[in-house]
Amino acid sequence: MVGVSTPDAPYRSGFVALVGRPNAGKTTLTNRLVGDKVGIVSNRPQTTRHAIRGVVHRPEGQLVLVDTPGLHKPKSLLGQRLNDVVRDTLTEVDVIVFCIPADQPVGAGDAFIARQLKNVSTPVVLVVTKTDAASKKQITAQLVAASQLVEAREVVPVSAVADEQVDLLADLLIGMLPEGPALYPDDQLTDDDLERQIAELVREAALEKVRQEVPHSLAVSVEEIVRKPDPRDPEAVFTELHVLLHCERASQKPMLLGKGGATIKAIGSEARVGLEHLLGGRVHLALHVTVLGEWQDDPKKLQRLGY
Repeated sequence: MVGVSTPDAPYRSGFVALVGRPNAGKTTLTNRLVGDKVGIVSNRPQTTRHAIRGVVHRPEGQLVLVDTPGLHKPKSLLGQRLNDVVRDTLTEVDVIVFCIPADQPVGAGDAFIARQLKNVSTPVVLVVTKTDAASKKQITAQLVAASQLVEAREVVPVSAVADEQVDLLADLLIGMLPEGPALYPDDQLTDDDLERQIAELVREAALEKVRQEVPHSLAVSVEEIVRKPDPRDPEAVFTELHVLLHCERASQKPMLLGKGGATIKAIGSEARVGLEHLLGGRVHLALHVTVLGEWQDDPKKLQRLGY
């Protein structure tokens, strides 16, 4: 039951932002804490482009995770807006989780984020992620190096992939939240709207299938969603999706299509698996590639795409 407290342990609820440089493992950790996929994962930097809220339900409290885009030195108007999303989020949460990967040296990107955190009064928990990809010696050295960047309430090494110390982290975070009622129903895992979830699943599949400069130039929008009874099973739902993949240059369109349409077909096949899980039934996915010139630096085009 949601919102239950005892005399010894009052119920707590609140918001926790996950910050870190691109590819620091924020979304993988968010998905593990929630227990389901609420954000897309890729080894490409800047995969996350929106603040995604995932809801963790525990008997003792409710943890609303805000997975933010990676803070970075922006090279476009899109990059500036992604950084603005992160900075706005930092002032609106109860706790900040600063993620630093165990398998990569602490660098200028981490120091840049640490400087941003000095400007906010929100308590910080330092999390060294991806411990499954590092030796014990590396992890120890990283904990020391990371601890020198910020004043943290807690320092926790975790592996979201191996599910190591994730429950411990959740317990620590809930203990730092204010007393209060549940903020979301106990069956809700994210507040991200359906259209954006569909677009993100398609973009995740595309990121895995294309190379070169296309991933940074790729945006996805949903043109149409039609839900109706499945002709194979009248009690089930069949969904028709028409989705647009936008690239910035005409030379990128053939890369997304592939020889004989092989790449776009592979993107559709991979995306359909996640979409059918999300929508709870069979999906017909129609993908179309368009050229939206230099959209990352055009305010009107960014607004059209939801950035």
